[in-house]
Amino acid sequence: MESPLNFIGDSSRGRIAIFIDGNNLFHAARTIGIEIDYAKLLKLLCHGGSLLRAFFYTGVDENAAKQQGFLLWMRRNGYRVVQKELKIFPDGTKKANLDVEIAVDMLGLCGKYETAILVSGDEDFSYAVNAVAYKGARVEVAGFRNNTSPKLIDVADRFIDLDSLIPYIVKEPDSEEQKAAIAAAKANGLLFMDDDVLQTARERTSPFMSKRAAQESKSPTEVTIPKHPAGRE
Repeated sequence: MESPLNFIGDSSRGRIAIFIDGNNLFHAARTIGIEIDYAKLLKLLCHGGSLLRAFFYTGVDENAAKQQGFLLWMRRNGYRVVQKELKIFPDGTKKANLDVEIAVDMLGLCGKYETAILVSGDEDFSYAVNAVAYKGARVEVAGFRNNTSPKLIDVADRFIDLDSLIPYIVKEPDSEEQKAAIAAAKANGLLFMDDDVLQTARERTSPFMSKRAAQESKSPTEVTIPKHPAGRE
């Protein structure tokens, strides 16, 4: 079967460094009602090249045992986790900004990789993407289109539209094997969502879910891969 990334990348992308804005990606995925399978995501993003490093940046609550379990899983499955303690603001919101860390790492490693993949939709990274490009590296931006700044897409060498790759990166407990894996993940504190939240997310009405339902009504086992990417060449 043809790889789903054949239509978005060159056959050889050289050494690849991946920089994932964890909080940005999590909230973008939650907005459309899906949960990312990070093992699948890493495999897809590495297509056509060899992985140098995959960084995952996130704010953490040191007292959240489940989150610590998830981050341990990430470290053991190909990611180098860069974390910062969440700050509590007067209105009660919690936030940790790792934009500087991401930009510094992208520039600091430039010359060690041929292709940088930034997984974020934040327009603030536009300057960093340009700076890396001026040093001779290829920069690809991956994100959900509705959550990705047009300016960030414009400065990238290529935009990887994750909307078109949802069938390949979504975590779904459809098979007994998947259900068992998710149950084990919950038991070991590796999964954030409880059953009600997970079920609600999967049943949410969204363009993707509606499209998928229509596809499954025609063929329950076939997934159509777009022939051309949505984004700039």
